[in-house]
Amino acid sequence: MARILIVDDSPAETFRFREILSHHGYDVIEASNGADGVTIAQAELPDLVLMDVVMPGVNGFQATRQLTRAETTKHIPIIIVSTKDQETDRSWGMLQGASDYLTKPIDEALLLQTVKRYLKSSIE
Repeated sequence: MARILIVDDSPAETFRFREILSHHGYDVIEASNGADGVTIAQAELPDLVLMDVVMPGVNGFQATRQLTRAETTKHIPIIIVSTKDQETDRSWGMLQGASDYLTKPIDEALLLQTVKRYLKSSIE
């Protein structure tokens, strides 16, 4: 069973992601801010990370950069999931090392399709 780390400061968004992913057989772990997300990812080594951008303290761009540059976590695909929908946000997220960038409100089918694509490629 693939383990997915959700890093989001919104309890409502975290709940929604957990419901969708758990319903489809994924094991979900959670962090409510970027700093905790980095710590948990380093300790738990999930198969994939869903990363919000706008969070207090360490934001999602900073957390993504830390994870993709660390030797122990650079192999983990990170999908940014944010309300920030400008092309500059997308470009900046990808420059930080994100594998993909989705916008909220998230389409469940697109989320699952994207998650499956990166889990499949990380296994191969």
